[in-house]
Amino acid sequence: MAFEYPDDLRYTDSHEYVRLDGDVATVGITAFAIDQLGDIVFLELPEVGSTITQADTFGTIESVKAVEDLKAPVSGEVLEANEAMVEAPEEMANDPYNGGWLLKVKVSDTAGIESMSAADYRAKVEGA
Repeated sequence: MAFEYPDDLRYTDSHEYVRLDGDVATVGITAFAIDQLGDIVFLELPEVGSTITQADTFGTIESVKAVEDLKAPVSGEVLEANEAMVEAPEEMANDPYNGGWLLKVKVSDTAGIESMSAADYRAKVEGA
């Protein structure tokens, strides 16, 4: 199955993505990760106003197959959590890169974002 990996995103080893707009990062999980999880039944996200730390767990996602920790690709203050995805997490699979985002974060240090390009991520998950 071929997945989409938008070039304007940065990707992490743990399958989160980041879209930076100035010092605001939109964070979500990739279509590949959603496919691997299967039917998503539960999503837990941090409260608006809380702080997340890069590489630390910021929430959990649960499918019929597994419960996985969500790892923060950036450090900063949570500006917005996507309540629509909390209410209907199965919808994430329909549009993971636009409507299916998880958090918007005011990034404390944009230089410290460890991530890979779309091409690098594609090579990693497709074993190319």
